[in-house]
Amino acid sequence: MLEIGIGKIVRVIMLTRQYGPDSTRLSDYISGFNDDEKSNLVAVMWVGRGSFEAEELEKAKDEAKREATASTERYLSGIPSLAEHLENGLDALSIDVTDAEDHP
Repeated sequence: MLEIGIGKIVRVIMLTRQYGPDSTRLSDYISGFNDDEKSNLVAVMWVGRGSFEAEELEKAKDEAKREATASTERYLSGIPSLAEHLENGLDALSIDVTDAEDHP
């Protein structure tokens, strides 16, 4: 179970597409997340890029918490395909973002 609103993930995808993963706007937005939201965001990205299977989401979340040595926003800013990985992760987790896309 995700401990981050789907709308927040959709907003990260939109900001990444509009401004790039290394933008200040994206960094500022992610910096406002709590630790659980940040680890969940990273876990979804890892599922989307194939580092974990969808069934391993809890394991990915635990790993994200353990490996959080740098700020999440700094870590994600170095991933050029961030938006695609997040979209793929949501898809792999069978999460429908239609309503969240309509109301970001």
